[in-house]
Amino acid sequence: MALSLPSPVLLALVFIAAEVILTTGSSQCVARNFGHDSVVCECNSTYCDSVGSVTLPPRGQYSSYLSSRAGSRLEASQGQIQVKSSGADLRLTIVPYQKYQKIRGFGGAMTDAAAINILSLSAGTQEQLLRQYFSSEGIGYSVVRVPMASCDFSTRLYTYADTPGDYDLENFTLAAEDINMKIPLLQRAQALSHQPLSLLASAWSAPTWMKTNGALTGKGSLKGLPGGKEHKTWAQYYIRFLDEYAKYNLTFWALTTGNEPTAGEMTNYSFQALGFTPEEQRDWVALDLGPALHASSYPHTHVLILDDNRLLLPHWAKVVLNDVHAGRYIHGVAVHWYMDHLVPAEISLGVTHHLYPEYYLFGTEACSGWSPFDRGVKLGSWDRAEQYAHDIIEDLNHYVVGWTDWNLALDQTGGPNWVKNFVDSPVIVDTKRDVFYKQPTFYSMAHFSKFLWEGSQRVGVSASGQTELEFSAFIRPDGSVVLIVLNRSASVHKFEVWDPAVGYIPSAAPAHSLLTLAWNTH
Repeated sequence: MALSLPSPVLLALVFIAAEVILTTGSSQCVARNFGHDSVVCECNSTYCDSVGSVTLPPRGQYSSYLSSRAGSRLEASQGQIQVKSSGADLRLTIVPYQKYQKIRGFGGAMTDAAAINILSLSAGTQEQLLRQYFSSEGIGYSVVRVPMASCDFSTRLYTYADTPGDYDLENFTLAAEDINMKIPLLQRAQALSHQPLSLLASAWSAPTWMKTNGALTGKGSLKGLPGGKEHKTWAQYYIRFLDEYAKYNLTFWALTTGNEPTAGEMTNYSFQALGFTPEEQRDWVALDLGPALHASSYPHTHVLILDDNRLLLPHWAKVVLNDVHAGRYIHGVAVHWYMDHLVPAEISLGVTHHLYPEYYLFGTEACSGWSPFDRGVKLGSWDRAEQYAHDIIEDLNHYVVGWTDWNLALDQTGGPNWVKNFVDSPVIVDTKRDVFYKQPTFYSMAHFSKFLWEGSQRVGVSASGQTELEFSAFIRPDGSVVLIVLNRSASVHKFEVWDPAVGYIPSAAPAHSLLTLAWNTH
């Protein structure tokens, strides 16, 4: 039966209901459909969906978090762990004594473009966006990659030492982009985080006067040879970068030996690049970067080699890590996700881990929309969320200890980018409306970053039969268990989880869904 209320009263009730949603912090997604296969969640200065801080129920119960193409976004529910099997066709058995790598963390990159986009919003909306990524109510990012000087996601070309012949780096200075944008945002992100952020530095190019081609872009490498003055100055450039950021109380967990060294080996590469062969990288680390770091105030900063696509493995690792002089300064191998489909994870990541188990594998860059066949921003693309989740699960199941997305935020064109290399991002900013959209890929990241705390250890999980489901299991530092399940198929898959410590968990993965299950064992 319809209520025949006067329209002013009806309007008042609508406003009261809206106010209740805002003030009670309701976690529902404000869904918007832009014509792709799913939706985005719209956020503004006063409202954003959030699953909040997660506390697991007592032993004997489990929590479940579901995101799906149909529109679920970290939809939370709880259930009872059973003493008896449900008789499901598929059983996933947790094998806690099979122990693998420990998680370092998940995150994204504070590029110039990301900083420009975040700062284009009002103060309240900026805060909301940073909370969504870095607070415990948000998705708990713990890793931030920071480009050293400009990259393609900048609005201009620059380095920190553009004075020709400045081998002593007397004129080394941070850019306005660092001082006015990236550093303040990193400080704010750190203030929101309940843990110290793991900052990761990567350089795209050395100054032009140090390079064989005299340009920041295109095919070019450092002049001279490792051990020579250009190579030594380039190592000191890293130290000076760490020095300058330390003045703002920002210290770096790790640095990479340079973004995509193979790019600078190619002809006419369109944006900033610095070419290294694996042999040159090995010798530069052994003779220049390693000793410079060791003698600096940052001897404990980690050095990650490669910072390029995994199809270069295990060859690149063999060349660099077989050298005892380089190997002693190195902690890990950094990989990008581009062209992962060209080489199986087992013969790249798996073989590298088995050859060099003392060096960890870490994902340092990934984004959707980079391929010429599937370019730019797609608001609401669930297919891209599945690409993320598939790659993360595959990486985790092959010894990778963390996974870093690319730009934290982009505009609706996928920029700014000075060379128009537009891509997608988990957060897209609409400055005109002072809102931002959380893409399905944001929730893909959340299913891992929010639940896999630093120190969580991957453990065995075995399936009772063939299945289309993809999955990975972890025991967290507090002893609780997390199982992440991806269903890329068009049908629902019923299954049960058997954890010998607690019993049976009946579950189902809806079509095109990502599911995180978590429970206490004591």
